[in-house]
This record gives sequence, structure tokens and C-alpha cells, in this order.
Amino acid sequence: MLQEAIEQAGSPEPDPTTERILVGARQQFEEFGLRRTTMEDVARRVGVSRVTIYRRFPGKDALVGAVLLEEARRFFGELEVAVEGCEGVDEVLAEGFAFALERLRGHVLLNRLLDTEPESILPHLTLESQSVVESIRGLLASHLALRLEGARLTRADVEVAAEMLLRLVLSFLLTPHTVARVETPDEARRFARRYLSPALSSVAAENR
Repeated sequence: MLQEAIEQAGSPEPDPTTERILVGARQQFEEFGLRRTTMEDVARRVGVSRVTIYRRFPGKDALVGAVLLEEARRFFGELEVAVEGCEGVDEVLAEGFAFALERLRGHVLLNRLLDTEPESILPHLTLESQSVVESIRGLLASHLALRLEGARLTRADVEVAAEMLLRLVLSFLLTPHTVARVETPDEARRFARRYLSPALSSVAAENR
């Protein structure tokens, strides 16, 4: 379900009614979790009939997947804004890494599920779900490739960088107690410039 949502993150945006349903469903999930939410709860919250919801989403799994798709779309859209205007490996990695950590740490739905229903989300964020990791890595690599176009990096280099960033962000998110100082955006930027940028810059230098 999560994998399908991620893979569709570039699909067209929903119509206004569908968007209202997705916003209402996300708010319902944030307040009550996935297990305790029914389609009727969402319909009541949004102010539409259950038939209206079922016309768009045949079941709860489809609705949850659509909400995850919208969250993935929003995240990558915000990531683009965060790194807009950044030039070079140092700035792109620093701003992207800091944004990802800060955004996910403050993500209401993600934190709700991690706190109350970890079994519903953790399998998708660990090596148990390799296909999900690959899907996110592919999207992240595409974004990095656009921003690092002149950095003398091959597509394989960019994919490795994307996976390295993804695994680091997930690790810091799921196991926050660490000797690395990445608690604030400024600390995350310094970490990226000190430890991540040199590695990628070294690869770029070897490709000259």
C-alpha cells in the first residue's frame, strides 16, 4: 500500500471533492489512528455521504493509500522548495538533509503511527520492505539528479547518494539517540557539510 502510494507520487492532483476527502481522512487518522477510523467516520468529518467516498475509494486500504500518496507528493514538493536556489553539492545536501529530518520529525501522522500503531508503519520503513526503500530512493535520486546536474556525477553515483541519505534520515528518525549532533536544522546542515558532502565531492572529483 505504501509502496504503491510512493510510486504514484508524480500522478495528477486530485479533484476538489477528492482533495477534501483526503484532508479529512488524514485529520481523522492523525486523531484516531488507522485501526479506529472507519469510512463512515471520514464521511461524517468531511460532510459527504459514504457513497461519495466509495465512488472514489473502494475500501479503507485504498483510502489510506491515497492519503499516503498525497503525503508523499507534498513531501517531495516541499523538498523542491527547500533546495530551490541551492548551488553545488554542499548546499543541496545540507538543505535537503536538514529539511527531511525536520519535516519528518514534525510529521503528525507519521509520529502518531509510530507512537500508537508501530506495527502498521515500521515494516515499511525498515529493510523488511526493500521494495519501498527502492521506490523512495528512485524518487529521491531523480530530484538529486536535477539539482546536481553539473556536478560530474553518474546516475549510479546519484542513486548511491540518494540511498545513503534515505538510510541516514530513517536511522536518525527511528533511533534518535546518537552521538551525532543533528537535533536542529543548523546542526543537520553542519553534519551534511562535514560528513556527506566530502564523500560525494570526492566521487565527483574522481569522475573528472
